[in-house]
Amino acid sequence: MKSLNAIRYSVLDLSPIIEGGSAAQSLQNTLDLAQHAEKWGYHRYWLAEHHNMPGIASSATSVVIGHVAAGTSAIRVGSGGIMLPNHAPLVIAEQFGTLESLFPGRIDLGLGRAPGTDQLTAQALRRERRDGLDFPEQLNELRNYFNPEENKRVRAIPGEGLKIPIWLLGSSGYSAKLAGQLGLPFAFASHFSPENTLPALDLYRRSFQPSEVLEEPYAMVGVNVVAADTDEKAEWLATSIQQQFLNMIRNKPGRLQPPVTNMKELCSLYEKAILEQQLGTAIIGGPAAVKEKLQSFLNDTQADEFMVNAQIYDHNERLHSFEITSNIMAGR
Repeated sequence: MKSLNAIRYSVLDLSPIIEGGSAAQSLQNTLDLAQHAEKWGYHRYWLAEHHNMPGIASSATSVVIGHVAAGTSAIRVGSGGIMLPNHAPLVIAEQFGTLESLFPGRIDLGLGRAPGTDQLTAQALRRERRDGLDFPEQLNELRNYFNPEENKRVRAIPGEGLKIPIWLLGSSGYSAKLAGQLGLPFAFASHFSPENTLPALDLYRRSFQPSEVLEEPYAMVGVNVVAADTDEKAEWLATSIQQQFLNMIRNKPGRLQPPVTNMKELCSLYEKAILEQQLGTAIIGGPAAVKEKLQSFLNDTQADEFMVNAQIYDHNERLHSFEITSNIMAGR
């Protein structure tokens, strides 16, 4: 049985814009959290691409990665992920080639095939609808731009010849199987698709073919963790992410809301059932409860790495949650 202190632990940051706050403050908080995460032993710090979301400040993901990498010194920084169908592969190769040239040995390129937004915004981003069907071709084109041995007339400079780790991200089996077949590391979004976690991880491991990148499968699993000094405090803090998911269910995305004491009164029984399904693997509690739940989650997933997401309204409470989690993972 794997122990928590035997695996890596990392951060997924959506740069939440809180009610009453601003994108500028969110991006300052992102850098502050990254600097603390580096000190607390987190292995990597990933930012996510979402668009037309009033509560997320990391839409220009490559720019924010540069902001975080410039303000830290050792922690790996990357995308969790870049939604490749929104972009020309050449542009992503150049952007991440630039980041790797600025911050050598510290940049990760996590890729997803979803738009990271609604269909209207996806159309505004891409000008044409591809629905991710050509994702394998896009991925191959992107990887070729990094390959100096490919004879091509169009070259990514910076980018060509650089060894930038590419990860596939997924919330279903599609990317799990593709990552396995290509011998790439795989990151699963259990923080919003818990019901697919174990089947996708099993499919990835069964599909895995050794490559020049990996000899054995490497699976990272995203997980929501809201930790506080007491179970009661954590449950209260967690109502912010519950409200966030509730607004998404209602197709009314908004800013991250402050905690409430009457969460049950805010949603219908139907909405409550969906919340319980989507946040089914959320780990909420004081240090003892979080440690027990994290170990149980590790037993189930056999993950090689956890990527911790914590949508907490108050920045200091958010820092404290990540500090508690790091102490648990490091066995401190």
